Amino acid sequence: METQALKFDVDAREGEARAGILTTRRGVIETPVFMPVGTAGTVKGMRFEELESDDLDARIILGNTYHLWLRPGIETIKASGGLHKFIGWDRALLTDSGGFQVWSLGALRKISEEGTEFRSHIDGALCFLSPEISMEIQAVLGAEIAMAFDECAAGEATEEEARRSMELTLAWAKRSRDAFEQLQSRSARDGGQPQAGMPALPARQALFGIVQGASHLDLRSESLERTVEIGFDGYAIGGLSVGEKKPLMFEVIEHIAPRMPPDKPRYLMGVGTPADLVEAVARGVDMFDCVLPTRNGRTGQAFTSLGKLNIKNARYALDQRPLDEACQCSVCRRHSRAFLRHLYLSGEMLASILLTHHNLAFFLDTMRRVRQAIRSCQFAKFRREFTEQLSSGLGQDCV
Repeated sequence: METQALKFDVDAREGEARAGILTTRRGVIETPVFMPVGTAGTVKGMRFEELESDDLDARIILGNTYHLWLRPGIETIKASGGLHKFIGWDRALLTDSGGFQVWSLGALRKISEEGTEFRSHIDGALCFLSPEISMEIQAVLGAEIAMAFDECAAGEATEEEARRSMELTLAWAKRSRDAFEQLQSRSARDGGQPQAGMPALPARQALFGIVQGASHLDLRSESLERTVEIGFDGYAIGGLSVGEKKPLMFEVIEHIAPRMPPDKPRYLMGVGTPADLVEAVARGVDMFDCVLPTRNGRTGQAFTSLGKLNIKNARYALDQRPLDEACQCSVCRRHSRAFLRHLYLSGEMLASILLTHHNLAFFLDTMRRVRQAIRSCQFAKFRREFTEQLSSGLGQDCV
């Protein structure tokens, strides 16, 4: 008898916005949820103890198939008993398929129906990644959620280019599903069991399909219909925030998200700012990831309730206020803008650590407030006030 890899229940709705509970073998995740990105097995600048603290309480993070495959290599992770044990993270993980990273290599890759041949960005070695290989890698990594191998078209791709990419993604989705099921059956025969103390769910992974089609709504609809026919545990919107204008991105989300299966989680890949997240929730999305909180933290930028703040600016040299006077994270409770600016200009690594911590706290707290607003039927009001406050700036930097 086929077992369920995860359980998803929507328990509140307001318009297209929905709040729910995603249950995996490693714990319960409330949605909408923001998932910090841990590309190489680490969320840059963050100790796992901090991610697990009450300050952040991240229930799920991402790992990157492409980067982990190239370094440290799958044999190393396999010898450690999987990615959770290798990195020391006991909560849920999602691994991407590597498709986007290979696409972003541009001229360094060659795509065929069989898969993608490319040169490693580390040492130039010739590599080959296919749906089957991606599924094998993700099986070793052992994340609760794996992603089908896909091919991404540029945001402003022509209809012909987008269709070619979509057809390849659909062919790869079917191959991903077939390879995934074989690997899961083999794992079940080998006696895989849920971790002690975790929910009574099977040890098998979940697999999400990815909807492509660039900015062409008819292709997006076709991609969704045919991806659902293959059958997945959840569905993702891929190929956005890759160069298209933001109104076009929201048009695609508004068109496709409400048409996705209502009983499955909906994941918007690689997007975006806090405002983007709130707008996507309003259009029916449940799950998000983005590198912005960590990347911007390392470059001296903080996300706040009044917009972005660039700590490098001279105006903060004597500023004794926290990064965000409305934030209750440990960084804002303890440190001033003046001190953080001093750290950054002095080249102290603590600057990146503290700014990243605050940014993740802001993203995760925004999602907590979103969930609370949906469940109390106040989301429309929250969305309006949140957007107005961000737009007001009240003297914040335009960065």
